[in-house]
Amino acid sequence: MIVYAGLDPVTGKRTYLRKTIEGTDKAAQRRAQKQLNKFLTQVDEQRAPSSSVTLSYVLDEWMRVTELEESTRNTYEGYIARTIKPAFGNEPARKIDARALESLYTELRRCRARCDRRPFIEKHKSTEADHDCKARGCKVHTCRPLGASTVRQIHAILSGALGAAERWGWIDGNLARIARRPKQKPPEPDPPTPAEAAKLVEEAFRMDDDWGTLVWLAMTTGVRRGELAGLRFSRIDLDAEVIDLRRNWVRGKEKDTKTHQNRRIALDSETVVLLKEHRKRVQKRLKELGRKFTDDLFVFSGTKTPDHSEPYSPNAVTQRYKDMATRLGIDTHLHALRHYSATELLSAGIDLRTVAGRLGHGGGGATTLRVYAAWVAATDRKAAEILGSRMPKQSTRNTYRT
Repeated sequence: MIVYAGLDPVTGKRTYLRKTIEGTDKAAQRRAQKQLNKFLTQVDEQRAPSSSVTLSYVLDEWMRVTELEESTRNTYEGYIARTIKPAFGNEPARKIDARALESLYTELRRCRARCDRRPFIEKHKSTEADHDCKARGCKVHTCRPLGASTVRQIHAILSGALGAAERWGWIDGNLARIARRPKQKPPEPDPPTPAEAAKLVEEAFRMDDDWGTLVWLAMTTGVRRGELAGLRFSRIDLDAEVIDLRRNWVRGKEKDTKTHQNRRIALDSETVVLLKEHRKRVQKRLKELGRKFTDDLFVFSGTKTPDHSEPYSPNAVTQRYKDMATRLGIDTHLHALRHYSATELLSAGIDLRTVAGRLGHGGGGATTLRVYAAWVAATDRKAAEILGSRMPKQSTRNTYRT
């Protein structure tokens, strides 16, 4: 049975609803009539799958109209080109169901290349039709699974694109909504110990005062590396002892902060002293270079731009910090300083909302609680002990009973 369902809104081609009814008896005829009535109703109500558009086309259109940060867009484009289009690109979007998605996620968690489990040679990318594998460094394929967080991002892309196709009337429903994705791994922050933090700061100042100030500020404020790199002198009020964080440096460009929220972070007196000394060093350096100091200059800059006209590259900061920690025999990374700041504040009894505000977490502290649940629980235990210590003792209550 074939029923004309109109023109495809994307391709302009004629589309049809098809159904095979087996049998020639009266019962089959009744089933055929019932199915015909159903098709006609679907066409009349314009609920028929109106498009045979491929998922590849849906993805391209969704990426074209969706507002994304440049870094996020680049990441999505990579996942689409490497993983999603090779798997489903030529499939009609309406055929992408929960089972197909879950099968893809399972394969990716086994092998990112979605191999057939048979050994093969991974050939080096080359324009030569026949090249020397040994010289080119070709090697036997080894399965490497994608991480759960990466697969979850791929799911987010598919869900977003199929959701748009549903809104645009290209498919009846977005089955990605009910597809199971890998569970999100619970965050496991691993901050340096106070002793390790002391060694790191001491070594940073030994290397040079600018670097020491940068590490100190990261440790005491918990700001993100992009926020640290994009910090300008105009955003530091040394009299009010606060930093006004408004910008973030990502991929060589200045942008809003990660959560698109401005925040003011209070500074302790020792940090203020260090920043005042740092400002004087920069002023002296610029005077020696014959340049004029302005508040619009970046607070921290690499050796390639001693005039502070360009910020310290976030990647360079991360690598320098990692190299320093490795020399000291400390297994840590730059982002762990953010964890250090948060856990030290929580351990000291600072309330969750204040800590969340300093870190720039949204959701009124929900993110902070999820990441630092163990430290919040420890603080809660401390509060319970304090309250218990102020209650009347058991011996006193027994005396009252007698």
